This record gives sequence, C-alpha cells and structure tokens, in this order.
Amino acid sequence: MGVYEAGVNGTDGTATTTTYSCWNMSMRCWCRWRWENHHHHHHHHLHNLLHQRLFSLVFPPGFIFFLGYLVLYGSIGMIYAWLMFSKPYLRSTNAGVGLNSLGCQEDNEGSWSIGVFYGDSPFSLKPIEAMNEWRDEVAAWPVANPVVTCASLSVAGIPSNFVADPFIYVQGDTLFLFYETKNSITSQGDIGLGIALDEDWHLSYPYVFNYLGQIYMMPESSQKGELCLYRALNFPLQWTLEKVLAKRPLVDSFIINHAGEYWLFGSDNSGFGTRKNGQLEIWYSSSPLGPWKPHKKNPIYNVDKSVGARNGGRPFSYDGNLYRVGQDCGETYGRRVRIFKVEVLTRVDYKEVEVPLGFEESNKGPNAWNGARYHHLDVQQLSSGRWIAVMDGDRVPSGDPVYRFILGSASFAAVTVVVVVLGVLHGIVKCTVPLNWRAHFPWKRNNALLGWERSKLFSSKVRRFCSRLNRVPLSVRGKAKPGTRAGKLVLAVIFAVGAASMCTGVKYFYGGNGAEEPYPLNGSYSQFTLLTMTYDARLWNLKMYVRHYSRCSSVKEIIVVWNRGTPPRSGDLDSAVPVRIRVEDKNSLNNRFKKDPLIKTRAVLELDDDIMMACDDIERGFSVWRQHPDRIVGFYPRLARGSPLKYRGEKYARHHEGYNMILTGAAFVDHAVAFERYWSNKAEAGRELVDRYFNCEDVLLNYLYANASSSQTAEYVRPAWALDTSKFTGVAISRNTNEHYKIRSNCLLRFSEIYGGIAGRKWEFDRRKDGWDS
Repeated sequence: MGVYEAGVNGTDGTATTTTYSCWNMSMRCWCRWRWENHHHHHHHHLHNLLHQRLFSLVFPPGFIFFLGYLVLYGSIGMIYAWLMFSKPYLRSTNAGVGLNSLGCQEDNEGSWSIGVFYGDSPFSLKPIEAMNEWRDEVAAWPVANPVVTCASLSVAGIPSNFVADPFIYVQGDTLFLFYETKNSITSQGDIGLGIALDEDWHLSYPYVFNYLGQIYMMPESSQKGELCLYRALNFPLQWTLEKVLAKRPLVDSFIINHAGEYWLFGSDNSGFGTRKNGQLEIWYSSSPLGPWKPHKKNPIYNVDKSVGARNGGRPFSYDGNLYRVGQDCGETYGRRVRIFKVEVLTRVDYKEVEVPLGFEESNKGPNAWNGARYHHLDVQQLSSGRWIAVMDGDRVPSGDPVYRFILGSASFAAVTVVVVVLGVLHGIVKCTVPLNWRAHFPWKRNNALLGWERSKLFSSKVRRFCSRLNRVPLSVRGKAKPGTRAGKLVLAVIFAVGAASMCTGVKYFYGGNGAEEPYPLNGSYSQFTLLTMTYDARLWNLKMYVRHYSRCSSVKEIIVVWNRGTPPRSGDLDSAVPVRIRVEDKNSLNNRFKKDPLIKTRAVLELDDDIMMACDDIERGFSVWRQHPDRIVGFYPRLARGSPLKYRGEKYARHHEGYNMILTGAAFVDHAVAFERYWSNKAEAGRELVDRYFNCEDVLLNYLYANASSSQTAEYVRPAWALDTSKFTGVAISRNTNEHYKIRSNCLLRFSEIYGGIAGRKWEFDRRKDGWDS
C-alpha cells in the first residue's frame, strides 16, 4: 500500500511504502492511489498538514475515486433496473400465484408446464387453442396452452416449482393426468394428481398402465437405485408398492406388450463408460411383473445424447407400427422429442428408424411456454377415433439461473476493471511491483533452495516481468493522452463500456429469464387477434411492428387492414404467428372495425402500426380485458368535458383525475360486440362523419359503447412505456396536433347531438391497481 508523505514548507511530497508480509512472502504487488498537491502555501499551519495527511491515510483519494465510480455505475444500474424491470403493478410469473405463495420459485431444472394437443393422427397434433374451444367460466376464448403449471398446484395448496413428464390414463370417458411435480419446499419430485404418490425419494416419469384388470404405475426412482412397480388400491390417489422390478437406477422406463411378450425399455446412466442421456437398454419377460432378461444387444444405444436414446414418453401404435418416443438432449437437457419407428424387436435384434413428428416449434422464444424445449410426449387414441396428447415444455434451457449468475458476475467484474483502467488513465491509480524479489520461508533453507533463489535466470525473469508491469500505466496514459480530444473520447468510450457492463449485470441478476409471460385468469390462458390498419408508405413501420408483436405470448394471429397501395406478401414479414393481409377497396378509417368472420378469437387488440409497447404491457391489458370483456380496455385515456365539449390530451385527464374514453389506437374489444355496434344502422351517421373528416373512428366507438350501457364502458391500463414511431417519419396521419384536436372537438359535438352526451361520465384512475401512486 502506498502512503503519501506531505512535504513541509512547499517541498514536494514523496511517496514511501510500508512493507507487509502476506503469506510470509516479500514479493508484493499493489496499486498505489496517488494524491498530488502542488499548491501548498508557506503560511499553512503544521496541524493543517497533519490533518491532511491523516485524512489521506484514512480516506485515500484513490479509494474515494474507486468508490465514487462504483456509486455512479451503481446508480446507472438502479435507473436501468427501474426503467426496464420494475413492475408498477402486482403480477405473478405463472398462473396467478399469490405473493405469499411458496410455489413457482426459480429452479435450475427449469420452469416446466404441460400442454394438451389434438389431432386426427399422432403425426398431425395441434395445440388446444387450434381447436377453438371457448370456456366462459374461466374467461378463455379460446382456451390456450399451457393447461397445467406450477401455479395450478401452488394455488391449490401444493407448492410446486414445475410440472413435467405427463402421462394420460383413459378410463371410459374420463382422462386422468399424472405428472411429476417438484416440491418447492423439499426440492423433491412427487407424482401429481392431488398428490398421487409421495415417497422419501425423488419420483418422476409416472408411467401408468393396465394389466389383468389392475392399474399399475412405474415411476422413475433412480435416486433410490431401484425400479419400483406400484399397484392402485383406490385409483387414482392410493397406491401400494407391488414389487421392485430391478435393483438398478433406471431412468424414464416403460413397459409394453408387443408380439406376445413384455418389453422393458430404460436407461442406466450409472455404469462405467456410459454416455449420459445417450444410453438405452431393453429387457423382456412373459409378464410385466418379471422376471426380466436382458436383450442380447444391450446396450442398444451408448451414443451422443442428441440421438434420442433416452425415452421421452409412452410408445404408441399407429397403422400397425410401433413407435418409440426419445428425447434429444444435445443443446440442453430435454431439447426436443424425437419419434422412432420400431422395425425389428425380438430377443436377439432391435432396429428403429427416426420419422418426423410433424410438430411445429414456436418461434416466440422465451415468451412461449415451450419456446426453449419440450422433452416428453404421451399420445393416445380416444374412442371417437381422434388422438389426444400431453406434452411438457419450458421457456428456458436447463441451468438458466446458474448461467445468468455467471454472466452477471462477469459483467460486474468487468465494471471493476473499467474503474481501475479509468483510474490509471486519470493518473490516480499507479500499479507498482518491487523489482527485488526474495521469498521468505518459515523453515530452514537447504543448499538446493538457496541455489534456486540465487539463480540469475529466475531472478532476471522476475525483474523483467516486474519492470514491464510497472511501465504499463505510463504506457497506457502515453498512448491514450487523456488531455487531448481523442483521449477524452477514449475515456468516454471506456466509461460507456463500464455502463453497458453494469446494465448487462443488472439484466442477468435482476431481469429474470427475459420472458414476458402471459397473465392467467382463473388458472387458464387464452389468446387474442391483433389488428392494425396501414398503407404502403408505412411499410417499414409494419415490418418492425409484426416482428415485435408476433412474439408476444398470447397473440394468435395478426390481421393487416391494407387501405392503400400495393400490399406486401405475408412472407415478406418476419412473424412468429400467421399474418393475414386484408386489402380494402376504399381508404377509410371505418375499415378498422369491419366485421370479419375469419377472426377466431373473441378479443381483438386494435393497435396502430406506429405504437411500440412491451409485450408485458400487452399481456397485462389482455388480462384486464378478460375480466371486463364488455368494456373497451386500452392504454390511452381521454376526458371529454367542458362547454362546449373540447378534445384534450392525456395530461388533461390526469390533471382532472379521470377519463371517459379510451382511444382504440391501442385497445382491446370484443370484436363481435364492437364491430356489430359500429356497423349498425344507428352508427351510419357517425361513420359518414368519420369518412368526411378522415378522423374520429375511435371517438365514435366510445360513444356507441356509452350509448349501449349505463355502467362503465372503458377501462384504462397504464403501460410501462410506449413509443410513437411516427414521430420519426413524415407519414403520421395526424401531424398537426392543433388541427387534429380541433377536428376531434367537432366530432365530440356532433356525436353528442346524435348519440347523447358523454361528458357526464367519468371514471377515476385506479392508482393502486396500476401501481403508479406516489
């Protein structure tokens, strides 16, 4: 450590060093924090100099510099976290878990959930939302995957971090779903369906089957080192241990009856030379109760983990062929399932060939419940002839929390390095390494050790290294030249690197897994259609718009109402969902609310193509609309009042603490209700006014809603942020704000004459719900 010794009577300060013995070694490397003062005056009193010296000893300038920069970068990180990751409202990360719930904790194994699929065959499976099944009791129009999440159990009083490995058992017209659930308290896997099976060891992969009128379950219990078979005493929740089938830690095992014999498939990852998640063995028997004999070709597989050797669900038969489900663990554990057609299965031979499943993976990334991986499939045929399947999925890869911790720590370490570099360039930090080196040992030296210490070759290398290291700060300062314009630019760039590193670290530590998840209602999820209206001059807006919003979790389809010019092809747009371009004959704002029988969802989000918002805000608005489907639910409030009526901006509504309209440039509506009202005979005069002014279509819809009900007809949701991209171009529809407001004020007067007043209505902002009350 460098100690500054102040000069007296104007003499220059000299630096002295204090020797410390660390690990009993005299070789020391340190950073000396310099503080130079060239302006001492002769009339300073000695006690002032002593006070200065004491202060420099207690609070070295280098320490203050280092601490100051860390505080500055920390402040940048806090502002970044507040802007990007703070939620000014209460939300649950999964299916409505309350703040006091122990469930749905971040888990290194993942955040698995379960979805349902239907199809005419096992190779044409579509998610449940494609079936367009509506359920009023859970406000799901339509019901969407996932159907079982960690919160489904946690809300029911069974704390769970994730649910996975689903199996169906069909009993008449009733389907029973068994799955693994990881207990949030014990971190142990249990078998879920209530809790069907709870042992003192980890359980998963609950393979359920029938044999001679008895129902059996063979879960994975590799942690105990055994493969156990349980029999149902009182199906589905009461089970007893029937038999230990194998004294081996087999994982993801199943039993099938094929060609008159029973076959047991499983993987043992504990053997010497076994490739984890790339091994498969087979045994055969005349009964599922055993005894089991090994297949002649065991191990069937001992290959790379991406091949699909490890089982990934129940095998199935289709068109007289047997198919095995395997899981690809190449990129991450459980990346995807693979389907293998079994061509030969005998006691002495086994052959299979991979076939395509026909499953379309989501392109929504972490915003999709299965965007990162899906590793288990159970598909069975119903009595109707159709096929049903359950599949698990996860939005993040395995080990994501650890990965983010490592990257976050590295980012914060980079900030520290940047501060040191800035200190060197400012001349405040000077790294010093003594040129003399001599090791001190607590034991007596022998001749060999003394000879090694005196070795000219070794000592010269040390001196050379120390000399070069000492020259680094001076060399860096000489090249950067902090006092010049170029040097200041270098300092600014380095500072920016530190700020970026701090924000990156905050993102990995505080920003979670990056997913903008949907908000469930009554434990269920749903979807909506996104509709925007545009024309050829705004094509660049549309491309950015589609790319962003198609990745939002609950968006089912995007409809582009094309009012003018040559429309693009759907393939020209980078979309994760289907895009339908509806070309209109007339350039009219009324087209926004045109009846469209091809819309498959009850909810439509009317969203202008020049408004950019976070998917999280869109999802939150959708959740609010599901609670109030009879209202216009949106993000831009207005208050129409005064005599005469005058149209004003959002600031006016906030100043008067209320609103009575929601602009449909960003609003959810029930399209069947809204479009029917808009195109009714009663609204004809209003539509003519919209065409005359080329404005006010959203004001008209608010009047039509208010005219149809005496209760609240609009609901405001405050977004975390919203960006109007038209401000950066010359293609904004309403470029002149004063003229735009004047036209809308005229619309208010005319609509009030036709449909009755709206000024008497006012709904207060729910500050507590939106979380913006200061």
